[in-house]
Amino acid sequence: MSYDLAVWEGIRPTDDAASATFEDLCLEHMGAQKTPPTPLIRQYVEALVARWPDLGSDADEEGEDASPWSDGPLINNASGPLFYFGMVFSRCQAGAAFAADLARTLGLVCFDPQDQRLIA
Repeated sequence: MSYDLAVWEGIRPTDDAASATFEDLCLEHMGAQKTPPTPLIRQYVEALVARWPDLGSDADEEGEDASPWSDGPLINNASGPLFYFGMVFSRCQAGAAFAADLARTLGLVCFDPQDQRLIA
């Protein structure tokens, strides 16, 4: 089981429009025709991986800094202005808090698709 977050570059939608905006972005950017991530999304992913490594690197080690990511390389979950990624449920609280704070710092939108709410 995993906990997913979506982070995107663009104008922050209203709370009521966030789910529709997320669905539109997924349809446009997460299909078979993925595009390279925007520079800001790439910067965001690189900052996440700097905090916790991608799976397959040092992530297999148990301990305080074990990676929360559910798959990797993490950059493969980015397309254009959208980054949609998962975290293992046992580590999602720390991962989601860091991811949301980082999104806020970089001026990105952070969306929780499970609860269909904006979190940054």
